[in-house]
Amino acid sequence: MTNPPPPGNWSDPTWSAPPSSPTPDPTLVAGQPVPPQPGPVDPYAPTNPYAPANPYAPVDPYAGAQAPATQPMAEYAPPGYAPPGYAPAGYPQQYPGYGYPQPPKTNGLAIAAFVLAMIGFTSCITAPIGAILGHVAQKQIRISGEGGAGMAKAAIIIGWILTGFLVLVLAFYAAAIIYAIATSNNSGSY
Repeated sequence: MTNPPPPGNWSDPTWSAPPSSPTPDPTLVAGQPVPPQPGPVDPYAPTNPYAPANPYAPVDPYAGAQAPATQPMAEYAPPGYAPPGYAPAGYPQQYPGYGYPQPPKTNGLAIAAFVLAMIGFTSCITAPIGAILGHVAQKQIRISGEGGAGMAKAAIIIGWILTGFLVLVLAFYAAAIIYAIATSNNSGSY
């Protein structure tokens, strides 16, 4: 076996002949090409538009952004955010009408019951009507799934408290009238 010549072009007395084989090619291993090794990913390399989107991949905040002066104000979105009404990049396409659910319609009888119960603070006559309408509204809300359960409950509570207060006031007036009649002097002449 022979050794390669020493570096620096100085002559070595132990080296007598040229090497028996050519220098090996660093791109070949055992005569076969070396497979490409994974290296760092180039963030500026073009991507395949037909590759499936990865929802967990980082989103380029400036991808597709335009200068704010060229966009109408209603359609402007800050960089990194989708325009209003559109899903962020990497999510499946959204269809109109499938956003947030609409709030349930408020039961009209619950509104009327609450208003009548509140008017009962000044007159006390509408309070029992508001309480009864509140019970009817609660039943309708349970069946239909409408909104307004809180107003119906408030109308029931306020209505029955004011109705109880009205009954106490009427009982006090009746007792006062009976007492006034009982203590009046009936012996007087006309």
